[in-house]
Amino acid sequence: MSALREATRNETPARLRLWSALVVTAAAALLAATGLVMARVQDQVRIIGREAAPQAATAADLYFALSDMDAQVTRLLLTGDADALAGTRVDALGAYRSRSRQVDADLRLLMSSAAPVDLLDGLAVYHQRIGQTLAAGEKGAAGALPPDALGYFTQATNILHLRLLPAAQQLRDSATTRLDEAYSAKRVTESVGLTLAVLLGGTLLALLVVLQVWLARRFRRSWNPALLAATGLSLLITVASVVVLSAQATRMTGARAADLNPYLELSRLRAVGYDAAADTSRYLVSGNLALYRDGFAGKSGCVTGEGCDGPGVGALAGDEALRRWQAYRRDHEKVLQLTDAGRTGEAVDALTGIRRGDAAFDFAYFDAAVGAVTAVRKQGFDRALRGAERTLRGWTGIPLVVLGLVILLVPLGVRRRLAEYR
Repeated sequence: MSALREATRNETPARLRLWSALVVTAAAALLAATGLVMARVQDQVRIIGREAAPQAATAADLYFALSDMDAQVTRLLLTGDADALAGTRVDALGAYRSRSRQVDADLRLLMSSAAPVDLLDGLAVYHQRIGQTLAAGEKGAAGALPPDALGYFTQATNILHLRLLPAAQQLRDSATTRLDEAYSAKRVTESVGLTLAVLLGGTLLALLVVLQVWLARRFRRSWNPALLAATGLSLLITVASVVVLSAQATRMTGARAADLNPYLELSRLRAVGYDAAADTSRYLVSGNLALYRDGFAGKSGCVTGEGCDGPGVGALAGDEALRRWQAYRRDHEKVLQLTDAGRTGEAVDALTGIRRGDAAFDFAYFDAAVGAVTAVRKQGFDRALRGAERTLRGWTGIPLVVLGLVILLVPLGVRRRLAEYR
């Protein structure tokens, strides 16, 4: 019996050291996994919020600015040299220059990630044709262009629709793809992080509990305070890691679905709306070219969600925005009827008037409604992004502190038991 007791006595320190080493190894593994995952998620949130999402927003803004730039040119041409429309002419010229600067600024931002050489070349040709159009139509009557000015204008419009907008669409699609990939990579990291936190954290907790139970039975003593503290810290860091990863994932995913995607869609619909409104003016200045009547019908269907894939303005910006677009559509039909009847002066007045029921007023009223919702969506995503960044702040260091304490507490907790065998 004495030999058996001596053998057991000699075996106990080895077992204690083995259990302690296993606990320390599990804590170190959890520390490495948690620190790396949190650092990776922080970087992915930064990529989404500071690179991918702004790039997608800039590409959407470029598409919108190009559409409105050409719409303002059409307004400018519509006024001719009529003194009564001098205010509209000045406003359209200012808006055209503003949108041109906006296009240049967007292109500078996008040049770092993509080199839209064809778009830049097409834009230079477009501005050249617009300059020729304005020079040739400088003395034209309101609502009518001289043949040479109409020729230049048709070339410019074709460049816009056949080169510039498709190139901008390609940039927007590429930016959206990058955003999708960033979110997908982040979801993978989150899944791996949650799995590791649960498995490694659970393993660490199980080892700590088994170690304490074994110590209590082997040495017939109460629970070890140092190991109890280590267990509590391990449970805290495991649960906190899961909560933080889940909270920021929910926030970022929800922000994309509720704010970022609607923002990008609304930017697209605003651009389509501006291009459709320009078709009203194009029909008038082109001499009733049916292409623009049909073009408006298709684009209007996209705005309302009836003719294109994706939600319409009613689903994204509310019924009030949809009603305002329907009001503009009635104005469009009125302008076309006046134009077809040869009442060009009345058509110009109906198109440029600033009273309710005039096309310019009702379109501005529609755009204000859509623009307000678009701004709210962007602010919502920005708030969610800041919230996710705050949630993750400090989480590259927190696991190091907490699990470092766990690693220190384990040898401290077994030190006295090992001292009994010296």
